[in-house]
Amino acid sequence: MTVPRLYSPENLENQKFCELADDNLNYLKNVLRLKPGEKIFVFDGFGHEFCAAIKNFSAKTVLLELKEALPPVPKEISLTLAQAIPKARKMDIIVKSAAELGADKIIPFEAARSIGYVAREKSSAKISRWQKIALEAARSSHGAYIPQVAPVASFEEMLCAAPDRCVKLIFWEEESRNTIKDVLSQECLPPAGDFFVIVGPEGGFSREEISQAIQKGFQPVSMGKQILKVETAAAAILTIIQYEKGIFSHSSKEAKP
Repeated sequence: MTVPRLYSPENLENQKFCELADDNLNYLKNVLRLKPGEKIFVFDGFGHEFCAAIKNFSAKTVLLELKEALPPVPKEISLTLAQAIPKARKMDIIVKSAAELGADKIIPFEAARSIGYVAREKSSAKISRWQKIALEAARSSHGAYIPQVAPVASFEEMLCAAPDRCVKLIFWEEESRNTIKDVLSQECLPPAGDFFVIVGPEGGFSREEISQAIQKGFQPVSMGKQILKVETAAAAILTIIQYEKGIFSHSSKEAKP
């Protein structure tokens, strides 16, 4: 049986024990029927992961004893994905892919041509759902970090969320000069760094929005001649950035027994 890997919301650095509750307790005790002394892996989303042993079960929690710390995963690049909300449940797919590919933060926003719309009264429920999807995607893909899903923002709020010192890219199908390859091959870019990328809705961005983004320091870029569907564009962009910046060349942590 594959050794289960579970998430602890507590920072596990320098800890010897941790407690898990709710679904994790039920999963270990009633679904997997594990016993005290059996092994699992536990991670905290801050880059720390341990081989742990079940110490005991109580009515509401399971106590784990943290044993061997797994080698820390280097975090040499920071990726923020700002994604215009698409229609239906395409955002679920985008969040899942972004979490698997190492995004640090996901900002859903409303663009002028957005087809998808999140009512204010349903916004917190949507964010909670997307955060759970991000957590599960990071857990199942053995990611050491869990991306934060930010509250739904307006286009202007999203632009202002970008830090001053980062590579700011807005993807626009009408851009004819700069491709993502052109930007990432610039010698002035560091080997790795902070990236803030904006992906638009099904209908694309308006020229007014592109003008606003340029005023905030964003570079319009394209994927070349390729036009991707909204649910695959973000995954392709994140993959290309990480590949070009050498992240995928780093050896991953040792395979787990």
